[in-house]
Amino acid sequence: MVLPLALSMAALAGCGNNSNASNAAANSASANNETTASASPASSAAAAPVKITWWHSMSGTNEKAIKQLVSDFNASHPDVQVEAIFQGKYDESLNKLKASLGSDSGPDLIQVYEIGSKFMIDSKMITPVQQFVDQDNFDLSALEPNIIRYYTIDGKLNAMPFNTSNPILYYNKDAFKAAGLDPEKPPKTFEEFETAAKALEKNGKPGAAIAIYGWFMEQLFANQNAEYVNNGNGRDAAATESLLASDAGVKTLEWWKKMVDEGAVANLGRDTDDTDSAFAAGQVAMTLNSTASLRNMVEAVGGKFEVGTGFLPKPADAKEGGVVVGGASLYIMNNKPDDHQKAAWEFIKYVASPEAQANWSVNTGYFPITKAAYDQQVLKDNMAKYPQFQTAVDQLHASTASNATSGAVMGVFPEARQIVEGAIEEALNGKKQPKQALQDAATQITDKIKQYNDSVK
Repeated sequence: MVLPLALSMAALAGCGNNSNASNAAANSASANNETTASASPASSAAAAPVKITWWHSMSGTNEKAIKQLVSDFNASHPDVQVEAIFQGKYDESLNKLKASLGSDSGPDLIQVYEIGSKFMIDSKMITPVQQFVDQDNFDLSALEPNIIRYYTIDGKLNAMPFNTSNPILYYNKDAFKAAGLDPEKPPKTFEEFETAAKALEKNGKPGAAIAIYGWFMEQLFANQNAEYVNNGNGRDAAATESLLASDAGVKTLEWWKKMVDEGAVANLGRDTDDTDSAFAAGQVAMTLNSTASLRNMVEAVGGKFEVGTGFLPKPADAKEGGVVVGGASLYIMNNKPDDHQKAAWEFIKYVASPEAQANWSVNTGYFPITKAAYDQQVLKDNMAKYPQFQTAVDQLHASTASNATSGAVMGVFPEARQIVEGAIEEALNGKKQPKQALQDAATQITDKIKQYNDSVK
């Protein structure tokens, strides 16, 4: 079965303490009136640590955090050794996973981005973590409910959230002051954003910039409590139709295009790095980006101006809504021996611990998935250093619990995101009117959903 979707995450390198495991085995043998000399090869093998591989897609600073996470786990769990292996970007990792099917070369545990969820479930390649949660009486209430909701489908948690983010508004407080805007009151609505962007225009240069990123469109739907696909956002039943051209979509793209046409917002293309660079250089005074970029953004600004953060804007008449978590989660593969799957679960529990989550958040900028992580001193110190991050936490907690904010579920999400970006591009560049661009894109996505659904029947 060939399924069109992308996922990711890889393994980490670390060594457990083999001598401790051997000593424990020897002590156990002695307690049973056996001598270490008479220990059979079978008993020695049983005492050896279980070695599992974890495929991930974290590079740079985030990969350093992965290695530290694995090293700490291996040092404290001599019965399990995790090896973390970088497999490239999420799409690359997915392709490698597909290629490994039917062999023993695949991972025990894999990091998959959030829009790979439907594929992973339909692939029948995973053991839902809910199985281990139930067996272990693991307390899911200790985790952030608005994060857990994304990965819970049909009442079952399929993967453990790992690196989690959502989009926020970034703005230049110094530019706000110069433009006569209140630097402590970032725009909350589409209308306020447009007004601020116009006020921030300087010497004919736009006041803001928004990258052409499909994730932003998904988030702006959720912020209006609008579903992206039918059948309860694909959560009540498998999605069969894209709702991209709904009122929420048309309102969003018309707002976006109007600001670009008026010169208030710059269109710097699909590469978010280009928009980030323009903001950090002070060339534009507002932008949208992931919470995970906060520390890098502040450091890139380097004190040239004060960085402010605000909630993602929404139309003034949108009374409810919120953001959908982005990032990735951890899946346990079901083609591995039971002891490997149990070892993967032990690692997942460690990763979800308050201490591990606090360190992970500080080192990467991603949300902690565990509530108690905020009680850890290292995270308290980091929040004091980067107070802008509190905006992201507050926005997550303020999100309405609904199918819209839980996130859309469809097996062709990576392709759909690319199609949406093409539609935004066509509208902003004047090739099509926003509604027509969205209708054409919705038709393409609906066709791809049908092909996908037919392939997994």
